[in-house]
Amino acid sequence: MSIVTNAFRGALLSIGLAMAFVPATTQVAVAEAEVNIVEGYAVHGYDVVAYFTKGKPVDGDDRFTAEHDGATYRFSSAEHRDLFTADPAAYAPQYGGYCAFGAAMGRKFDGDPSAWAIVDDKLYLNLNKDVQARWKEDVPGFIRGAENNWPLIRSLADASLEASPPAGVTVGAQ
Repeated sequence: MSIVTNAFRGALLSIGLAMAFVPATTQVAVAEAEVNIVEGYAVHGYDVVAYFTKGKPVDGDDRFTAEHDGATYRFSSAEHRDLFTADPAAYAPQYGGYCAFGAAMGRKFDGDPSAWAIVDDKLYLNLNKDVQARWKEDVPGFIRGAENNWPLIRSLADASLEASPPAGVTVGAQ
């Protein structure tokens, strides 16, 4: 009887230890899902500060990087890196660099660094220039829709959003 009891206790202890690590693992996956990372970098490795200072997308350089919200950002200069690290919220793209139109539709699509806009001092990316043209038809409405949806979708994979959107997600401009 004591052999069975010890084996049972050992099994319970193993299950308990395994369950203790589930929340930590889940949190790591969630943090990664909140920023669109392509080939190891946020915003495909483009310099997010350059959108504001040069008015165009500029490739970042591996010599100038900074970490923010679990993602690595690249910059074209040390000056841009330093501006970003001083105030990442001022330069990081909205919705983790995912497509702003997609977020308004309750989805998480890649953000193309060449399909961008700065609205009210915030950087927005879209899936491509065709999608961006649709987004520009009602920028304030699509931003309101994305603002409603982002807290609901930010930690979910797009495949799950397509299969079963969470309650409260709106579709389109609001």
